[in-house]
Amino acid sequence: MRNSLFRIPARFLRKTPLWNLHKEQNATMAEFAGFDMPMIYKGVSIPQSVEHTRSVCSIFDVSHMLQTRLTGEAAVTAIESVCTADVAAMPDNSGSLALFTNDQGGILDDLIVNKISNNEIYIVSNASMAEQDFAILETAAASFGCRLEKIETGLIAVQGPKAAEILQKGTTTDLSTLSFMQGADLSLFGIDGIRATRCGYTGEDGFELSIPAEAVEKLTKKLMEDGALLAGLGARDTLRLEAGLCLYGNDIDETTLPPSAVLLFTVPKSRRAQGNFPGCAEIVAQQKSKPDEKRVGLIFQKGKPPARQGAELFKDGEKIGRVTSGGPSPTLGLNIGMGYVPLELAKPGTQLQVKVRKNVFEAEVTKMPFIKCNYYTAKK
Repeated sequence: MRNSLFRIPARFLRKTPLWNLHKEQNATMAEFAGFDMPMIYKGVSIPQSVEHTRSVCSIFDVSHMLQTRLTGEAAVTAIESVCTADVAAMPDNSGSLALFTNDQGGILDDLIVNKISNNEIYIVSNASMAEQDFAILETAAASFGCRLEKIETGLIAVQGPKAAEILQKGTTTDLSTLSFMQGADLSLFGIDGIRATRCGYTGEDGFELSIPAEAVEKLTKKLMEDGALLAGLGARDTLRLEAGLCLYGNDIDETTLPPSAVLLFTVPKSRRAQGNFPGCAEIVAQQKSKPDEKRVGLIFQKGKPPARQGAELFKDGEKIGRVTSGGPSPTLGLNIGMGYVPLELAKPGTQLQVKVRKNVFEAEVTKMPFIKCNYYTAKK
């Protein structure tokens, strides 16, 4: 989670449509991106919440994230002018992870771009970068004669192997026909106007549901009746780390280019050939020359304190890199992390050292994700 030097007083924090339910469920709340957000729920530890997500199903309140809709005849051209996704080639009702980049090829944010049709694009991006992201999209919309609007709905992520089974009870839409990164408009348990996208931030199967604000608490409670549990930002951060997923402001930022971050897959060959988004030439140049450093997975010495963001990495006493995310993995029973090391030290199995406070102990480069991801593919 992006660090802030200045904490907003609680009385000024924004509340999501699920705020009352969080308090009812005895959540420990904390400021994040200007919102009062649940970190952990009383009686459910982070390891327990992680285990429930991986074995059953959890519900995450992500209503703080920026949801926008871009419409108009040039909607595809407009979004492609500011992000890396090949939206033109995407089928209707499908989505893709994409990046906003600056003129140097650095990552301004990561986002999910959903192509509803050639005339409608639905975008979900990070709460911590909402003001910047909206300005980027506003400029693109104005340049191509499109309309941009913020979507003021609730947003929940229903994640886990039982997610589809629980949701299927409340809809006539056959969810088994939706693969990872596909979406549909549907009715759930009598609530209309829901946009479902089969995606998430945990490595598990699941859906993000954009729901009318007045109905999101009712729907969440209904899902809880079928075995889903509320989970906070603490579990969410652990789950995404186990799945090897980046957190903006930690693992990627405006100085990081996609090849170095191992995110070149978000910049398809077609877009690199077109070269019509910010920083494309610099990204292609780094790809061809190979980056000086690379994001890698790390496993830290068992029985030692977990290495967190900012911990220094060493090779034979020489500082060579840094940890960008780290913590205990309840699923693996290990301390894990990710960070950046020189390209020649990025091979799995490379032995390094990490410094946590005044102590130095062993670290090993490893492949990511740390756990098997269970993204769903529809049967043909």
